[in-house]
Amino acid sequence: MKYKYIFFDLDGTLTDPKVGITKSVQYALEKTGIEGVALSELKKFIGPPLKESFMEFYYYDEQTVIPAIKYYREYFQEQGIFENKVYQGIPGLLDELTKKGIINVVATSKPTIFADRIVEHFGLKKYFHSIVGSNLDGTRSSKAEIISYIITKLNINTMENIVMIGDRKYDVIGAQHNNIDSIGVSYGYGTIEELRSADPTFIVNSISELHKLCIK
Repeated sequence: MKYKYIFFDLDGTLTDPKVGITKSVQYALEKTGIEGVALSELKKFIGPPLKESFMEFYYYDEQTVIPAIKYYREYFQEQGIFENKVYQGIPGLLDELTKKGIINVVATSKPTIFADRIVEHFGLKKYFHSIVGSNLDGTRSSKAEIISYIITKLNINTMENIVMIGDRKYDVIGAQHNNIDSIGVSYGYGTIEELRSADPTFIVNSISELHKLCIK
């Protein structure tokens, strides 16, 4: 593979966070007066920035979204953060990439402090040069901003050396904003239609396919 740097989304790409995220959202909704929402209805929160999702899906405004995020984090940091699992095949892929000298970076809209705890908890931290997410105050939350920050932080000058891997259109769009390639993975939480409409450089349907594409 021609890339020297691989940026990985976290949720839906490296790990399956469905239980923890949906329970955290459900808790926040109930605490702010919205009850009876099934966990299956909350999978749409996996991937996009949290504030954006609350405002889009449940019509919170700039003021009412603040306590919603507070309650989400209240549950998430104690329980939801580890109601999560690494996709089978990911540790082996990361190990091979590392041995090939590829510089792996986590690029997630999740706050960095939580992403770091998750990656460390699952024993994946040794495979990553950096773990970069959003700030707790809500800044640097878009994938485009996060990718740009990493490029600057690592002082990368050749965009052809970078690829972004993720399961949602936000990953692909963020890559395009920074003029880098992208790989959409359909095993996560974005539909194949969503990924195709975003037009990534490649689409893979399984970790096995991702492994074959990356290890060339």
